[in-house]
Amino acid sequence: MLEIKSIRSRECYEHFEKLAPKFSKYRKRYKYFWRNIIKYCNYYIQDEDTVIEIGCGNGDSLSEIKGKEKTGIDYSPKMIEIAKENHPDIEFHNMLAEEIDLDKKYDVVLLTGVIGYFDNVLDVLNSVKKICHPRTRIIISYYNQFWEPILRLGELFGFKKRTPRKNWLSNHDIANLLYLSDFEAFRTTRSLLLPVNIPIISYLVNRYIARLPLFNSMCVNKFINARPIFHQKDEEKKEYSTTVVIPARNESGNIEDAITRLPKFCKHVEIIYVEGNSTDDTWETIQRIQKKYKDTHDIKITQQEGKGKGDAVRKGYSIATGDILMILDADLTVPPEDIPKFYEALASGKGEFINGSRLIYPMGKDAMRSLNTAGNKFFSWVFSWLLEQPIKDTLCGTKVMFRNDYNRLQANRKFFGEFDPFGDYDLLFGAYKLNLKIIDLPVRYRKRTYGDTNISRFRHGFLLLRMCWYAVGKIKFW
Repeated sequence: MLEIKSIRSRECYEHFEKLAPKFSKYRKRYKYFWRNIIKYCNYYIQDEDTVIEIGCGNGDSLSEIKGKEKTGIDYSPKMIEIAKENHPDIEFHNMLAEEIDLDKKYDVVLLTGVIGYFDNVLDVLNSVKKICHPRTRIIISYYNQFWEPILRLGELFGFKKRTPRKNWLSNHDIANLLYLSDFEAFRTTRSLLLPVNIPIISYLVNRYIARLPLFNSMCVNKFINARPIFHQKDEEKKEYSTTVVIPARNESGNIEDAITRLPKFCKHVEIIYVEGNSTDDTWETIQRIQKKYKDTHDIKITQQEGKGKGDAVRKGYSIATGDILMILDADLTVPPEDIPKFYEALASGKGEFINGSRLIYPMGKDAMRSLNTAGNKFFSWVFSWLLEQPIKDTLCGTKVMFRNDYNRLQANRKFFGEFDPFGDYDLLFGAYKLNLKIIDLPVRYRKRTYGDTNISRFRHGFLLLRMCWYAVGKIKFW
Protein backbone atom coordinates (compact mmCIF):
# COMPACT_ATOMS: atom_id res chain seq x y z
CA MET A 1 0.00 0.00 0.00
CA LEU A 2 1.46 3.33 -1.06
CA GLU A 3 1.73 6.10 1.50
CA ILE A 4 -0.25 9.14 0.28
CA LYS A 5 1.06 11.95 2.45
CA SER A 6 -0.80 15.19 1.74
CA ILE A 7 -4.51 16.01 1.91
CA ARG A 8 -4.56 17.13 -1.71
CA SER A 9 -2.78 13.99 -2.91
CA ARG A 10 -5.31 11.92 -1.02
CA GLU A 11 -8.13 13.83 -2.71
CA CYS A 12 -6.65 13.13 -6.16
CA TYR A 13 -5.98 9.49 -5.24
CA GLU A 14 -9.57 8.89 -4.18
CA HIS A 15 -10.84 10.63 -7.32
CA PHE A 16 -8.94 8.26 -9.64
CA GLU A 17 -9.68 5.17 -7.57
CA LYS A 18 -13.38 5.96 -7.92
CA LEU A 19 -13.00 6.78 -11.62
CA ALA A 20 -11.00 3.64 -12.50
CA PRO A 21 -13.89 1.23 -13.34
CA LYS A 22 -15.51 3.83 -15.62
CA PHE A 23 -12.37 5.42 -17.04
CA SER A 24 -12.27 3.50 -20.34
CA LYS A 25 -15.86 4.47 -21.10
CA TYR A 26 -15.19 8.07 -20.04
CA ARG A 27 -12.06 8.25 -22.18
CA LYS A 28 -13.91 6.96 -25.25
CA ARG A 29 -16.36 9.80 -24.84
CA TYR A 30 -13.44 12.22 -25.37
CA LYS A 31 -11.39 10.07 -27.75
CA TYR A 32 -11.07 12.96 -30.22
CA PHE A 33 -9.21 14.96 -27.56
CA TRP A 34 -7.00 12.05 -26.52
CA ARG A 35 -6.26 11.10 -30.11
CA ASN A 36 -4.63 14.50 -30.60
CA ILE A 37 -2.26 13.89 -27.68
CA ILE A 38 -1.37 10.38 -28.86
CA LYS A 39 -0.81 11.59 -32.41
CA TYR A 40 1.55 14.30 -31.22
CA CYS A 41 3.60 11.91 -29.08
CA ASN A 42 3.79 9.32 -31.86
CA TYR A 43 5.09 11.96 -34.28
CA TYR A 44 8.35 12.09 -32.32
CA ILE A 45 8.53 8.57 -30.87
CA GLN A 46 10.36 5.98 -32.98
CA ASP A 47 9.39 2.31 -33.21
CA GLU A 48 12.66 1.28 -31.55
CA ASP A 49 12.25 3.57 -28.51
CA THR A 50 11.63 2.44 -24.94
CA VAL A 51 8.79 4.47 -23.43
CA ILE A 52 7.46 5.05 -19.92
CA GLU A 53 4.28 6.96 -19.07
CA ILE A 54 4.07 8.58 -15.64
CA GLY A 55 0.45 8.52 -14.47
CA CYS A 56 -0.63 6.00 -17.06
CA GLY A 57 -4.13 5.45 -15.66
CA ASN A 58 -5.69 2.29 -17.11
CA GLY A 59 -3.06 2.05 -19.86
CA ASP A 60 -5.40 2.81 -22.78
CA SER A 61 -3.33 5.75 -24.02
CA LEU A 62 -0.03 3.92 -23.58
CA SER A 63 -1.35 1.00 -25.61
CA GLU A 64 -1.67 3.34 -28.62
CA ILE A 65 1.82 4.82 -28.23
CA LYS A 66 4.66 3.56 -30.43
CA GLY A 67 7.73 1.89 -28.92
CA LYS A 68 9.38 -1.50 -28.67
CA GLU A 69 9.08 -1.66 -24.86
CA LYS A 70 6.50 0.25 -22.85
CA THR A 71 6.09 0.77 -19.12
CA GLY A 72 3.37 2.56 -17.17
CA ILE A 73 3.27 3.67 -13.54
CA ASP A 74 0.34 5.05 -11.57
CA TYR A 75 -0.48 5.48 -7.88
CA SER A 76 -4.02 4.13 -8.28
CA PRO A 77 -4.08 0.36 -7.56
CA LYS A 78 -7.41 -0.03 -9.34
CA MET A 79 -6.14 1.73 -12.45
CA ILE A 80 -3.07 -0.52 -12.55
CA GLU A 81 -5.15 -3.64 -11.96
CA ILE A 82 -7.36 -2.77 -14.95
CA ALA A 83 -4.31 -1.81 -17.05
CA LYS A 84 -2.64 -5.19 -16.44
CA GLU A 85 -5.83 -7.03 -17.32
CA ASN A 86 -6.54 -5.08 -20.53
CA HIS A 87 -2.96 -4.68 -21.78
CA PRO A 88 -0.89 -7.72 -20.76
CA ASP A 89 1.86 -6.87 -23.28
CA ILE A 90 2.77 -3.71 -21.34
CA GLU A 91 4.65 -3.57 -18.02
CA PHE A 92 2.73 -1.72 -15.29
CA HIS A 93 3.69 -0.74 -11.73
CA ASN A 94 1.69 0.70 -8.85
CA MET A 95 4.11 3.42 -7.87
CA LEU A 96 4.28 7.05 -6.76
CA ALA A 97 5.69 9.42 -9.38
CA GLU A 98 7.76 11.06 -6.64
CA GLU A 99 9.33 7.72 -5.71
CA ILE A 100 10.10 5.93 -8.97
CA ASP A 101 12.02 2.75 -8.24
CA LEU A 102 12.89 1.17 -11.59
CA ASP A 103 16.31 -0.11 -12.58
CA LYS A 104 16.05 1.02 -16.19
CA LYS A 105 16.66 4.05 -18.42
CA TYR A 106 14.07 5.06 -21.02
CA ASP A 107 14.29 6.83 -24.37
CA VAL A 108 11.01 8.69 -23.90
CA VAL A 109 9.20 9.76 -20.72
CA LEU A 110 5.56 10.83 -21.12
CA LEU A 111 3.57 12.96 -18.69
CA THR A 112 0.26 13.33 -20.51
CA GLY A 113 -2.21 15.51 -18.67
CA VAL A 114 -1.04 14.55 -15.17
CA ILE A 115 1.37 17.32 -14.19
CA GLY A 116 -1.52 19.37 -12.80
CA TYR A 117 -2.32 16.74 -10.16
CA PHE A 118 1.13 16.40 -8.61
CA ASP A 119 1.47 17.78 -5.11
CA ASN A 120 5.08 18.73 -5.82
CA VAL A 121 6.08 18.81 -9.48
CA LEU A 122 9.75 19.36 -8.67
CA ASP A 123 9.88 16.14 -6.63
CA VAL A 124 8.34 14.23 -9.54
CA LEU A 125 10.81 15.63 -12.08
CA ASN A 126 13.75 14.85 -9.78
CA SER A 127 12.41 11.29 -9.53
CA VAL A 128 12.03 11.08 -13.31
CA LYS A 129 15.69 12.01 -13.67
CA LYS A 130 16.68 8.60 -12.27
CA ILE A 131 15.21 6.80 -15.30
CA CYS A 132 16.79 9.08 -17.94
CA HIS A 133 19.93 8.66 -19.99
CA PRO A 134 21.61 11.65 -21.70
CA ARG A 135 19.46 11.31 -24.85
CA THR A 136 16.08 10.77 -23.15
CA ARG A 137 13.19 12.93 -24.33
CA ILE A 138 10.54 14.21 -21.93
CA ILE A 139 7.16 15.02 -23.51
CA ILE A 140 4.75 16.88 -21.24
CA SER A 141 1.18 17.62 -22.28
CA TYR A 142 -1.06 19.95 -20.30
CA TYR A 143 -4.06 22.13 -20.97
CA ASN A 144 -3.90 25.81 -21.90
CA GLN A 145 -5.00 28.01 -18.96
CA PHE A 146 -7.01 30.06 -21.46
CA TRP A 147 -9.50 27.16 -21.36
CA GLU A 148 -9.90 27.06 -17.57
CA PRO A 149 -13.25 28.96 -17.48
CA ILE A 150 -14.62 26.84 -20.35
CA LEU A 151 -13.63 23.58 -18.64
CA ARG A 152 -15.14 24.68 -15.34
CA LEU A 153 -18.33 25.62 -17.17
CA GLY A 154 -18.37 22.16 -18.73
CA GLU A 155 -18.12 20.61 -15.25
CA LEU A 156 -20.92 22.84 -13.98
CA PHE A 157 -23.31 21.62 -16.70
CA GLY A 158 -22.19 18.00 -16.53
CA PHE A 159 -20.40 17.82 -19.88
CA LYS A 160 -17.15 17.01 -18.10
CA LYS A 161 -16.50 15.16 -14.84
CA ARG A 162 -15.46 17.29 -11.91
CA THR A 163 -11.80 16.94 -11.09
CA PRO A 164 -9.72 18.00 -8.08
CA ARG A 165 -8.25 21.47 -8.32
CA LYS A 166 -5.17 21.41 -10.57
CA ASN A 167 -1.86 23.25 -10.51
CA TRP A 168 -1.85 26.53 -12.42
CA LEU A 169 1.14 26.05 -14.68
CA SER A 170 2.10 28.32 -17.56
CA ASN A 171 4.68 27.31 -20.16
CA HIS A 172 7.23 29.40 -18.28
CA ASP A 173 6.38 27.66 -15.00
CA ILE A 174 6.84 24.21 -16.51
CA ALA A 175 10.08 25.21 -18.24
CA ASN A 176 11.35 26.69 -14.97
CA LEU A 177 10.52 23.53 -13.00
CA LEU A 178 12.26 21.45 -15.65
CA TYR A 179 15.35 23.66 -15.40
CA LEU A 180 15.39 23.42 -11.60
CA SER A 181 15.44 19.63 -11.90
CA ASP A 182 18.21 19.63 -14.55
CA PHE A 183 16.04 19.37 -17.65
CA GLU A 184 15.98 21.77 -20.56
CA ALA A 185 12.77 22.64 -22.41
CA PHE A 186 13.64 23.18 -26.07
CA ARG A 187 10.33 23.12 -27.95
CA THR A 188 6.77 24.17 -27.10
CA THR A 189 3.77 23.40 -29.28
CA ARG A 190 0.02 24.00 -29.08
CA SER A 191 -2.73 22.15 -30.92
CA LEU A 192 -6.48 21.42 -30.96
CA LEU A 193 -8.57 24.56 -31.17
CA LEU A 194 -11.86 22.64 -31.24
CA PRO A 195 -11.57 19.66 -28.82
CA VAL A 196 -14.81 17.94 -29.87
CA ASN A 197 -15.45 16.16 -33.15
CA ILE A 198 -17.85 18.06 -35.37
CA PRO A 199 -17.56 16.36 -38.78
CA ILE A 200 -15.66 18.40 -41.39
CA ILE A 201 -15.65 21.54 -39.21
CA SER A 202 -13.30 20.11 -36.54
CA TYR A 203 -11.03 18.70 -39.24
CA LEU A 204 -10.69 22.06 -41.01
CA VAL A 205 -10.36 24.10 -37.81
CA ASN A 206 -7.80 21.85 -36.10
CA ARG A 207 -5.75 20.95 -39.15
CA TYR A 208 -5.44 24.42 -40.65
CA ILE A 209 -6.82 27.32 -38.61
CA ALA A 210 -5.36 26.07 -35.32
CA ARG A 211 -1.85 26.20 -36.81
CA LEU A 212 -2.05 29.92 -37.56
CA PRO A 213 -0.17 32.17 -35.10
CA LEU A 214 -3.04 33.99 -33.34
CA PHE A 215 -5.40 31.00 -33.24
CA ASN A 216 -2.59 28.69 -32.16
CA SER A 217 -2.19 30.58 -28.88
CA MET A 218 -5.80 29.66 -28.01
CA CYS A 219 -5.47 25.89 -28.57
CA VAL A 220 -6.38 23.67 -25.63
CA ASN A 221 -3.42 21.25 -25.71
CA LYS A 222 0.10 22.44 -25.09
CA PHE A 223 3.18 20.23 -25.34
CA ILE A 224 6.66 20.82 -23.96
CA ASN A 225 9.62 18.78 -25.16
CA ALA A 226 12.61 18.62 -22.86
CA ARG A 227 15.91 16.79 -22.45
CA PRO A 228 18.22 16.13 -19.50
CA ILE A 229 21.08 18.47 -18.65
CA PHE A 230 24.07 16.42 -17.57
CA HIS A 231 26.80 18.49 -15.96
CA GLN A 232 30.23 17.16 -16.79
CA LYS A 233 33.53 18.19 -15.33
CA ASP A 234 36.23 19.01 -17.88
CA GLU A 235 38.16 15.86 -17.03
CA GLU A 236 35.03 13.74 -17.57
CA LYS A 237 34.15 15.08 -21.02
CA LYS A 238 34.08 12.37 -23.65
CA GLU A 239 36.21 12.79 -26.74
CA TYR A 240 34.77 11.85 -30.11
CA SER A 241 36.18 11.06 -33.50
CA THR A 242 34.95 13.27 -36.34
CA THR A 243 34.37 12.90 -40.05
CA VAL A 244 34.50 16.08 -42.13
CA VAL A 245 32.82 15.59 -45.51
CA ILE A 246 33.91 18.07 -48.17
CA PRO A 247 31.66 17.99 -51.27
CA ALA A 248 33.52 19.53 -54.19
CA ARG A 249 32.43 20.47 -57.69
CA ASN A 250 34.75 22.71 -59.73
CA GLU A 251 36.72 23.67 -56.59
CA SER A 252 40.24 22.70 -57.63
CA GLY A 253 41.78 25.87 -56.18
CA ASN A 254 40.39 25.24 -52.67
CA ILE A 255 41.17 21.56 -52.14
CA GLU A 256 44.56 21.97 -50.48
CA ASP A 257 43.51 24.98 -48.40
CA ALA A 258 40.71 22.90 -46.88
CA ILE A 259 43.39 20.55 -45.51
CA THR A 260 45.97 23.08 -44.41
CA ARG A 261 43.47 25.42 -42.75
CA LEU A 262 41.54 22.73 -40.87
CA PRO A 263 42.74 22.68 -37.24
CA LYS A 264 43.27 19.52 -35.21
CA PHE A 265 40.46 19.55 -32.67
CA CYS A 266 39.55 16.04 -31.45
CA LYS A 267 41.05 12.61 -30.95
CA HIS A 268 40.81 11.74 -34.65
CA VAL A 269 39.67 13.59 -37.77
CA GLU A 270 38.69 11.71 -40.90
CA ILE A 271 38.40 13.82 -44.06
CA ILE A 272 36.28 12.65 -46.97
CA TYR A 273 36.39 14.47 -50.30
CA VAL A 274 33.39 13.77 -52.52
CA GLU A 275 33.87 15.00 -56.06
CA GLY A 276 30.83 15.45 -58.24
CA ASN A 277 30.64 16.11 -61.98
CA SER A 278 33.41 18.72 -62.13
CA THR A 279 34.47 20.25 -65.43
CA ASP A 280 37.87 21.37 -64.13
CA ASP A 281 40.68 19.27 -62.58
CA THR A 282 39.07 18.98 -59.13
CA TRP A 283 39.22 15.16 -59.09
CA GLU A 284 42.86 15.08 -60.14
CA THR A 285 43.70 17.66 -57.46
CA ILE A 286 41.89 15.63 -54.79
CA GLN A 287 43.90 12.52 -55.71
CA ARG A 288 47.14 14.50 -55.59
CA ILE A 289 46.31 16.04 -52.20
CA GLN A 290 45.42 12.65 -50.72
CA LYS A 291 48.85 11.31 -51.65
CA LYS A 292 50.64 14.46 -50.51
CA TYR A 293 49.13 14.40 -47.01
CA LYS A 294 48.76 10.64 -46.53
CA ASP A 295 51.31 10.58 -43.69
CA THR A 296 49.71 13.38 -41.67
CA HIS A 297 45.98 13.17 -42.44
CA ASP A 298 43.33 10.44 -42.70
CA ILE A 299 41.88 11.26 -46.12
CA LYS A 300 39.34 9.25 -48.10
CA ILE A 301 38.22 10.21 -51.58
CA THR A 302 35.24 9.20 -53.68
CA GLN A 303 33.07 10.38 -56.55
CA GLN A 304 29.30 10.65 -56.45
CA GLU A 305 27.16 8.83 -58.98
CA GLY A 306 24.24 11.26 -58.69
CA LYS A 307 24.00 15.03 -58.77
CA GLY A 308 23.72 17.79 -56.20
CA LYS A 309 25.39 18.55 -52.89
CA GLY A 310 22.80 16.51 -50.97
CA ASP A 311 23.69 13.39 -52.91
CA ALA A 312 27.41 14.10 -52.38
CA VAL A 313 26.95 14.46 -48.61
CA ARG A 314 24.96 11.22 -48.42
CA LYS A 315 27.72 9.48 -50.37
CA GLY A 316 30.35 10.77 -47.95
CA TYR A 317 28.30 9.88 -44.89
CA SER A 318 27.80 6.34 -46.19
CA ILE A 319 31.53 5.63 -45.82
CA ALA A 320 32.16 7.80 -42.74
CA THR A 321 33.48 6.17 -39.56
CA GLY A 322 33.60 9.17 -37.18
CA ASP A 323 31.31 9.53 -34.16
CA ILE A 324 30.44 13.04 -35.38
CA LEU A 325 29.58 14.00 -38.95
CA MET A 326 30.36 17.46 -40.34
CA ILE A 327 30.00 19.20 -43.68
CA LEU A 328 32.56 21.72 -44.90
CA ASP A 329 31.76 23.30 -48.25
CA ALA A 330 34.77 23.24 -50.55
CA ASP A 331 34.26 26.91 -51.48
CA LEU A 332 35.58 27.70 -47.95
CA THR A 333 33.16 30.63 -47.54
CA VAL A 334 32.69 29.21 -44.04
CA PRO A 335 36.25 29.23 -42.67
CA PRO A 336 37.68 25.79 -41.80
CA GLU A 337 39.11 27.46 -38.69
CA ASP A 338 35.54 27.63 -37.27
CA ILE A 339 35.01 23.86 -37.41
CA PRO A 340 36.26 23.19 -33.82
CA LYS A 341 33.46 25.43 -32.49
CA PHE A 342 30.89 23.10 -34.05
CA TYR A 343 32.59 20.10 -32.49
CA GLU A 344 32.60 21.70 -29.03
CA ALA A 345 28.92 22.70 -29.25
CA LEU A 346 27.91 19.12 -30.08
CA ALA A 347 30.40 17.25 -27.87
CA SER A 348 29.53 19.37 -24.82
CA GLY A 349 25.82 18.57 -25.22
CA LYS A 350 24.73 22.16 -25.82
CA GLY A 351 22.86 20.96 -28.89
CA GLU A 352 22.25 17.79 -30.88
CA PHE A 353 22.17 19.34 -34.34
CA ILE A 354 24.47 22.31 -34.85
CA ASN A 355 23.42 24.58 -37.70
CA GLY A 356 25.81 27.20 -39.05
CA SER A 357 24.41 30.72 -39.35
CA ARG A 358 25.91 33.24 -41.76
CA LEU A 359 23.35 35.99 -41.08
CA ILE A 360 24.52 37.25 -37.69
CA TYR A 361 28.00 38.68 -38.21
CA PRO A 362 28.66 41.22 -41.00
CA MET A 363 29.65 39.33 -44.15
CA GLY A 364 32.69 39.84 -46.25
CA LYS A 365 32.23 42.26 -49.14
CA ASP A 366 30.36 40.62 -52.05
CA ALA A 367 30.09 37.35 -50.10
CA MET A 368 26.33 37.19 -50.66
CA ARG A 369 24.18 39.12 -53.10
CA SER A 370 21.32 41.24 -51.77
CA LEU A 371 18.68 39.00 -53.36
CA ASN A 372 20.25 35.93 -51.75
CA THR A 373 20.33 37.67 -48.37
CA ALA A 374 16.65 38.57 -48.65
CA GLY A 375 15.80 35.00 -49.66
CA ASN A 376 17.76 33.55 -46.75
CA LYS A 377 15.99 35.85 -44.29
CA PHE A 378 12.63 34.80 -45.71
CA PHE A 379 13.45 31.11 -45.33
CA SER A 380 14.70 31.83 -41.80
CA TRP A 381 11.24 33.13 -40.89
CA VAL A 382 9.53 30.15 -42.54
CA PHE A 383 11.72 27.60 -40.76
CA SER A 384 11.40 29.30 -37.37
CA TRP A 385 7.63 28.92 -37.72
CA LEU A 386 7.86 25.39 -39.11
CA LEU A 387 10.32 23.97 -36.57
CA GLU A 388 8.93 25.91 -33.59
CA GLN A 389 12.29 27.37 -32.59
CA PRO A 390 14.48 30.15 -34.01
CA ILE A 391 16.42 29.07 -37.11
CA LYS A 392 18.49 31.97 -38.39
CA ASP A 393 20.01 30.44 -41.52
CA THR A 394 18.74 27.34 -43.30
CA LEU A 395 21.22 27.14 -46.17
CA CYS A 396 24.57 27.48 -44.46
CA GLY A 397 26.53 24.49 -45.71
CA THR A 398 28.06 23.57 -42.35
CA LYS A 399 25.78 21.29 -40.34
CA VAL A 400 26.92 18.89 -37.63
CA MET A 401 25.35 15.90 -35.87
CA PHE A 402 26.21 12.54 -34.33
CA ARG A 403 26.51 9.65 -36.76
CA ASN A 404 24.05 7.58 -34.69
CA ASP A 405 21.45 10.32 -35.11
CA TYR A 406 22.15 10.52 -38.83
CA ASN A 407 21.60 6.77 -39.13
CA ARG A 408 18.19 7.20 -37.49
CA LEU A 409 17.44 10.15 -39.76
CA GLN A 410 18.39 8.07 -42.79
CA ALA A 411 16.09 5.24 -41.67
CA ASN A 412 13.19 7.72 -41.46
CA ARG A 413 14.03 9.75 -44.57
CA LYS A 414 11.02 8.41 -46.46
CA PHE A 415 8.78 10.50 -44.17
CA PHE A 416 9.86 13.72 -45.94
CA GLY A 417 11.11 12.13 -49.16
CA GLU A 418 14.38 12.49 -51.03
CA PHE A 419 13.95 15.51 -53.26
CA ASP A 420 16.34 18.02 -51.66
CA PRO A 421 19.33 18.49 -54.02
CA PHE A 422 21.26 20.54 -51.44
CA GLY A 423 20.73 18.34 -48.37
CA ASP A 424 20.22 21.25 -45.94
CA TYR A 425 16.45 20.87 -45.63
CA ASP A 426 16.72 17.10 -45.57
CA LEU A 427 18.92 17.31 -42.48
CA LEU A 428 16.94 20.07 -40.73
CA PHE A 429 13.58 18.38 -41.27
CA GLY A 430 15.04 15.04 -40.22
CA ALA A 431 16.53 16.49 -37.04
CA TYR A 432 13.16 18.00 -36.16
CA LYS A 433 11.37 14.68 -36.67
CA LEU A 434 13.91 13.01 -34.35
CA ASN A 435 13.14 15.69 -31.74
CA LEU A 436 16.76 16.83 -31.58
CA LYS A 437 17.68 20.16 -30.09
CA ILE A 438 18.79 22.37 -33.00
CA ILE A 439 21.02 25.34 -32.21
CA ASP A 440 22.52 28.00 -34.47
CA LEU A 441 26.24 28.67 -34.38
CA PRO A 442 27.28 32.02 -35.91
CA VAL A 443 30.06 31.94 -38.51
CA ARG A 444 31.78 34.68 -40.47
CA TYR A 445 30.84 34.25 -44.11
CA ARG A 446 33.61 35.10 -46.57
CA LYS A 447 33.68 35.78 -50.27
CA ARG A 448 34.77 32.75 -52.27
CA THR A 449 38.32 33.08 -53.62
CA TYR A 450 38.05 30.48 -56.37
CA GLY A 451 35.34 29.46 -58.83
CA ASP A 452 31.65 30.37 -59.06
CA THR A 453 28.60 29.33 -57.10
CA ASN A 454 26.80 26.18 -58.23
CA ILE A 455 23.40 27.54 -57.14
CA SER A 456 20.86 29.00 -59.56
CA ARG A 457 19.22 31.77 -57.55
CA PHE A 458 15.77 31.69 -59.18
CA ARG A 459 15.41 28.06 -60.25
CA HIS A 460 16.68 26.68 -56.97
CA GLY A 461 14.82 29.36 -55.01
CA PHE A 462 11.50 28.10 -56.41
CA LEU A 463 12.56 24.53 -55.62
CA LEU A 464 13.22 25.53 -51.99
CA LEU A 465 9.76 27.09 -51.82
CA ARG A 466 8.22 23.84 -53.07
CA MET A 467 10.11 21.87 -50.43
CA CYS A 468 8.91 24.24 -47.69
CA TRP A 469 5.33 23.91 -48.86
CA TYR A 470 5.62 20.13 -48.83
CA ALA A 471 7.12 20.24 -45.31
CA VAL A 472 4.25 22.42 -44.07
CA GLY A 473 1.93 19.48 -44.68
CA LYS A 474 4.29 17.06 -42.94
CA ILE A 475 5.00 19.27 -39.92
CA LYS A 476 2.13 21.68 -39.40
CA PHE A 477 -0.93 20.21 -41.08
CA TRP A 478 -0.61 16.51 -40.22
